[in-house]
Amino acid sequence: MANNSMEAISAKREKAIVKTSIIGILTNVFLAGFKAAVGIISHSIAVTLDAVNNLSDALSSVVTIIGAKLGAKQPNKKHPLGYGRIEYLSSMIVAAIVLYAGITSLVESVKKIISPETADYSTISLIIIAVAIIVKLILGQYVKKQGEKHNSGALVASGSDALFDAILSASVLVSAIVYLLSGISLEAYVGVIISAFIIKAGIEIMLDTVNDILGKRGDKEETQRIKKLICEEPDVLGAYDLIVFNYGPNKNYASIHIELPDTMTVEAVDKLTRHIQAKIYIETGVILTGIGVYSHNTANDDTAKMRNTIQKTVLNHDWALQLHGFYVETETKTIRFDVVVSFDIDRSEALDILTKEIQALYPDYHLQIVSDIDA
Repeated sequence: MANNSMEAISAKREKAIVKTSIIGILTNVFLAGFKAAVGIISHSIAVTLDAVNNLSDALSSVVTIIGAKLGAKQPNKKHPLGYGRIEYLSSMIVAAIVLYAGITSLVESVKKIISPETADYSTISLIIIAVAIIVKLILGQYVKKQGEKHNSGALVASGSDALFDAILSASVLVSAIVYLLSGISLEAYVGVIISAFIIKAGIEIMLDTVNDILGKRGDKEETQRIKKLICEEPDVLGAYDLIVFNYGPNKNYASIHIELPDTMTVEAVDKLTRHIQAKIYIETGVILTGIGVYSHNTANDDTAKMRNTIQKTVLNHDWALQLHGFYVETETKTIRFDVVVSFDIDRSEALDILTKEIQALYPDYHLQIVSDIDA
């Protein structure tokens, strides 16, 4: 049932992305034709570059469609977790197109500063540019909103690029008005400034996509929500070590540890973990592929005192962020627990410090300390 739900959500998302991209393609091709005609007739490099930029936007939309189609392919033996990460590659290509458009615009603008040409604007050309600004603003907001709604980096990138295009067209319009009123041509200089903003946007989009490919810290609100949902279960005493693995937009798998009373049977644990997996998927769409278990001492009051003492000792260090999974085996005299260590200290060094301090408190006990990363 979960797989059917995922497939339905994925199909709906793909359809929305394709529809949005097609609207973008048609709009940009239409605008490019009008702007190219105006640019050629008026001898305006800024308007001509604006038309070329519209064509690059149409190409971005084509790349987005291809990425969505490939990313929606069903998992197979070679790629058992699907092809979702292909969309990150399409976002990277869109970012490269934006960057290329910005660099091209910069080069052409600089050329026109060195060898200026006199522009000849007509009333109809100004009207077309004004209409293009309005259309681009509407298109940019729509595409970006759809990208955020359906978690598509490529659509967000295309929407942002369209909004920059609107600013570029607005600067061209202002330059044209200034030229008509004063005879001073500013469009090449304005082109340089806008080109710099486009290049900056392309770099930012590319860096964001690289972070998605490399893997980044999970959304804080989402991870806290998952832990809270799990801790709502009466038998769960704590939820720790949540690691989210992303395999494309809206395709998140995760693992987690939960702390349970040491009196629970394997049958009860199995029933509880299956319930938690279903609950988290329904509420968040995240698939818990693994739920580890920490055992909690319930029969010995002395272990509670030991836990408090050790926790106070551990958390006395700024780099020790959390202690969990604490358990004492009184028969074998073993103490085991995990410590979340910040990135401010080497993990081996942190373990050495904690081992020496706690061994001094309980010299007769064997210590099993695991350092967890601050994920």
